[in-house]
Amino acid sequence: VRSDAATAALLGAAGPVGTRRRAATLGTVVGLLAVTGLRIGEALRLDRSDIDLDNGVLRVTNSKFGKSRQVPIHHSTVDALAAYASLRDRLSPQPANPAFFVSVAGTRLLYCSFHSAWLTMVEQAGLQARTGKCRPRPHDLRHTFAVRILLGWYRSGEDVAAAMPALSTFLGHVDPANTYWYLTASPELLHLAVERLEHRNEDQL
Repeated sequence: VRSDAATAALLGAAGPVGTRRRAATLGTVVGLLAVTGLRIGEALRLDRSDIDLDNGVLRVTNSKFGKSRQVPIHHSTVDALAAYASLRDRLSPQPANPAFFVSVAGTRLLYCSFHSAWLTMVEQAGLQARTGKCRPRPHDLRHTFAVRILLGWYRSGEDVAAAMPALSTFLGHVDPANTYWYLTASPELLHLAVERLEHRNEDQL
C-alpha cells in the first residue's frame, strides 16, 4: 500500500465487508491510518475520551516504548470521525466499553478481526504482493503517510533536517534516525535527498 491510489482502492473495498457498522468501522480505521500515520495498534486502542473532536486532537497513550503524544488532525478527519461516532452510537447506544472503534458485537475491535478483514479488503482492492514475503500490510499506510510528507517538504524547498524532529514526534519515533529510514525506503525520496546534498556541496565550493 505505497500510493494514494492503493489507499483509495482499500477504502472502496471496505464497503462490501460485512454489515454497515463493520464497513464503517473498517473504512474509518483505514482512513485514519492513511491521514495520520498511526500504528494500527495505536488506532485500535483509542478510547472515546482520547478523541477531542472539538479541538481536532487525538491522544495516543501507552504507545510503542511506552510513549504518549498528541496528534492534531485535519477538519476533514474530524468530520469523518464524527460521522463514524454518530453511526456507531445509533447502532450501539449502550457501549460495552470505552473503545472508539467497535466490532459488530459492540466491543473493542481487535487486531485479529481487523487483520482478517484487511486481507479481504486487499484482495477485493486487487492489490498484489510484490513478493511472497512482501505483502500489503496496514503498516504500509504509515509508510505512505511519512513518505508523502517528506516528498512535499523536498519539493517545496523546506529545510527537511530542521523539520524532521517534528515529524518524528508526530509519528511517535523515539529517535529521529528511525524517521530518516523512510528516505532510504523510497527511491524517489533518496534521489531528492542526494540531489539536494549535491547542490549544497556545490554551493560550498
